[in-house]
Amino acid sequence: MSAARPARHSYRLARFLIAEVLVTGGSGYIGSWCVLALLADGHTVRTTVRDLEKEPAVRAMLTAGGAPSDAKLTVLPADLEQDAGWREAVEGCDYVLHVASPTLTSVPKDDEMVVPARDGVLRVLRAARGAGVKSRVFTEADWSDVDAGIPAYRKSKTLAEKAAWRFVDEHSGIELAVVNPVGVLGSDYSPSLGLVQRMLAGDLPALPKFAMGYVDVRDVADLHLRAMTDPAAAGERFLAISGHSLWVREIAAVLRERLGDRAAKVPTRELPVWTARALARINPGLRILGPQLGRNYDATSAKAQRVLGWSPRPIEDTIADTAESLLALKAA
Repeated sequence: MSAARPARHSYRLARFLIAEVLVTGGSGYIGSWCVLALLADGHTVRTTVRDLEKEPAVRAMLTAGGAPSDAKLTVLPADLEQDAGWREAVEGCDYVLHVASPTLTSVPKDDEMVVPARDGVLRVLRAARGAGVKSRVFTEADWSDVDAGIPAYRKSKTLAEKAAWRFVDEHSGIELAVVNPVGVLGSDYSPSLGLVQRMLAGDLPALPKFAMGYVDVRDVADLHLRAMTDPAAAGERFLAISGHSLWVREIAAVLRERLGDRAAKVPTRELPVWTARALARINPGLRILGPQLGRNYDATSAKAQRVLGWSPRPIEDTIADTAESLLALKAA
């Protein structure tokens, strides 16, 4: 999301009773879209930032995203690595959407991601339980084998969610529902849009061969709200993916089809897996992909659609919207 290009967005959300909701990490990509979705649905929203100096930027970002001028929004200071501020943040709230997470660095060490993610989710849960809120944590990661040498970012997500489920199992009076999105795309800028940005800029000489799922950030926010309020979501995990996984070459094809000449720098050649693995020794970007090279990680959101009535938009539209937004930001 960017304050440089105001844009009004429409949300396809179910109508719920008005509630007071805390969204952790309001300056983040998914967090800011959840705040926008809640405000659009008429809820009173609180959101946390690590430093209140970020509040003007957060409010400007939300205004650019279509938040009403009289939005019922409070910004509060709270850090996942500190106890201070969380009790005040959740006091009086009906729901908590926990979407904040430690910032991703290029190649972080395990402890740099795992400890803040795990301890942070427990801080939020303890505060939520003490305040008596109705619904609790919504994290992103799918189950992964944390002993298989996976990147620290993925490991942190998995261990944080497992810690949340253990907490709920060990304490009464609290419900948990989890939303796990795959690769998140959509309007405005986020690090998760880097692949599309690099293709448009011509920074990739060839396309890496791997496939994964993608979903629109607006649909991720929609699913969070559905899981927050629907009793059927209690104790359940939901995967957020639009359609099926896509090979990078398929994303490139969508960009060329939808954008025409503006996608002239998008590569057409696919990099052989063996070449990519060899280059990974000296290329950090390819090294991060690791076991993903040559593989298709598919998934389904049938459960979210069946249980919560969730209906994500076509991923081809999301890819096109992502590209249009990135091009507009570059031109701004």
